[in-house]
Amino acid sequence: MLSTKFSGEIIRRNKHLGLNEYKFLLKAIVSSGIGEQTYAPQMVFDGREACPTYEDGIVEMEEFFHDSIDKVLKRNKISPSEIDVLVVNISMLACMPSLAARIINYYKLREDIKVYNITGMGCSASLISINIVESIFKNEKNKVALMVTSESLSPNWYTGNNRSMILANCLFRTGGCAIILTNKVALKNKVMFRLKKLVRTHHGSKDEAYASCVQKEDEQGNIGFHLDKTLPKAATRALVDNLKTIAPLILPMRELLRFAIALFVKKMNWGSTKGGPRPVINFKTGVDHICLHTGGKAVIDGVGANLNLTEYDLEPARMTLHRFGNTSASSLWYVLGYMEAKKRLKKGDKVLMIGFGAGFKCNSCLWEVLRDLSDGNVWKDCVDNYPPNTLVNPFLEKFGWLHDEDPDTFTMPDDYVIP
Repeated sequence: MLSTKFSGEIIRRNKHLGLNEYKFLLKAIVSSGIGEQTYAPQMVFDGREACPTYEDGIVEMEEFFHDSIDKVLKRNKISPSEIDVLVVNISMLACMPSLAARIINYYKLREDIKVYNITGMGCSASLISINIVESIFKNEKNKVALMVTSESLSPNWYTGNNRSMILANCLFRTGGCAIILTNKVALKNKVMFRLKKLVRTHHGSKDEAYASCVQKEDEQGNIGFHLDKTLPKAATRALVDNLKTIAPLILPMRELLRFAIALFVKKMNWGSTKGGPRPVINFKTGVDHICLHTGGKAVIDGVGANLNLTEYDLEPARMTLHRFGNTSASSLWYVLGYMEAKKRLKKGDKVLMIGFGAGFKCNSCLWEVLRDLSDGNVWKDCVDNYPPNTLVNPFLEKFGWLHDEDPDTFTMPDDYVIP
């Protein structure tokens, strides 16, 4: 796990960083909302993040595959031979044979299996994968699909000093999820959720949105993930357009009419002063739970403000960010798992999932809970400790002295011991 002390050691190992970069990273991670129990690839713990090998990425993925797929098959008492569709989404690792082919070989899946190996879709890839399976199920009955979602950080850990790229090291962490999807009648008693609606929005035609999240090289040739200052604006615009589409599909007519009237009155400036609060559509009239992508504290705060959500609504996303960090496309399932572990999900409840990703994309879907859920899942060992009394991490306490240092005279002693 990435403790405060070990995180300091990782930063110190990067010889491209100086005092100004230390101060920037300290400010970023103190306000990130991430705790001390997140995960990183093995090569980081081995001190090899500056020179990862091809095999590091493969091993990172295979360890996750074997653990998560074994568990989901065992839990649902499904044999690998019963899998009809395999969808794998790992955005930043492409190999030959593909990662999907490696899973097929390891589990000896059938020769007629339908296979989709998705790369480059970023944090929104989970709902894209769900959409692929949904399309197949519309035309083929009694099928079982295995969806595997994760991200490979081993070849993508940034070791330069570009602030827009080193920020990703503060947010992204190792994680993943394997999910069984089915329209098989014989498995209906095991089903936890039913997909009701799914909407995808892509703003790739807008240059500003397209450039807001980009994998690239910095001036020294170090590969990393650039997070532009225009990202919050791009995310907001994509979210608004996505919600405009899905709202009429999932909300009651009375709420749509109320919002339309309020918006009309606002535009005509009847009964309100100019510059007053803008009308906000109330998604809670048709949705019981909001499952947000843990893109960062700013993303969670922004969506919460735009949708007028309560701290109770945002708690699952905040706690997931604190415990696991941003695990890319798999983060939505950690958030959903928190709701399940906290016994929030009851039969008949509706869950709205909202994910963002490079491109720039915003995807959303609505799930219906088919039975009361209370499994501890990945949260079982720590859920009783959440929410903690404070989400403040100890980075400022241990490294706050950096703010008092002078860039012209600062040096890091070789024998300095990180507390």
